Amino acid sequence: MRKFKWSNLYLILTFIVLYLPIGYLILYSFSEGERMTNYRGFTWRHYQELFADPRMIQIVLDTLIVALLSALIATIIGTLGALAINNTTRPSMRNTVLSLNNILMVSPDVIIGASFLIFFTALRLPLGFTSVLLSHIAFSIPIVVLMVLPKLRELSGSLIDAARDIGASNVQVLKDVIIPFITPGIFAGFFMAMTYSLDDFAVTFFVTGNGFETLSVEIYARARQGISLEINALSGIMFLFALVLVVGYYFVQQGQSARKTKKRGVTR
Repeated sequence: MRKFKWSNLYLILTFIVLYLPIGYLILYSFSEGERMTNYRGFTWRHYQELFADPRMIQIVLDTLIVALLSALIATIIGTLGALAINNTTRPSMRNTVLSLNNILMVSPDVIIGASFLIFFTALRLPLGFTSVLLSHIAFSIPIVVLMVLPKLRELSGSLIDAARDIGASNVQVLKDVIIPFITPGIFAGFFMAMTYSLDDFAVTFFVTGNGFETLSVEIYARARQGISLEINALSGIMFLFALVLVVGYYFVQQGQSARKTKKRGVTR
């Protein structure tokens, strides 16, 4: 008989507290009523209204485009930044750059959003798609750096030395040794950056213009007028989308682990 562990009970209660409100919200997206007061029977009406709303569909597409583009660009820049930090020979310089990177992670979103607003206003850059995209790239880069850097530190220097001993150039070492090894960190950084972009409200609220909105800002605006169950339906779809991303990333990791294990078995 297994011994009861209080840690397991704590974990179960934590998941209940986290997921019960989401389940409650999704449940009422299938209610025939108009408010989250009492459940009145199953219906797809709110999802049909959501897909029939061209403005909401456009906002969803804009949000996804910003998330994908910002995550992709931030992943490229963040990976290069992590490589540069890892190759820095002076510890003081490396620690200074890492501290500056971490400051952006812990700074309040309101401060970051206000700073971007002042910056774009000073440059006379119109607020809209470009300002939101640049802001999301900027706050996503530190996330990618923190995801990629630990994988670089796990990379043994002997692998790089061995590649150079057999005549590999710096480009070949980067392409054939370093990038394949840190790929899990790169994927993790990309998915984290995209999740942060989809989730962000405070920074986006400051830098968005009248002609461009993201889901978080639109949901906030509608919530002030009274929550409709169309928002519940939208939240349910976004939760499902995030779940698909997490499951997809899990299978990507499992596939990479299986390939590594297979290669090790072959070499033995």
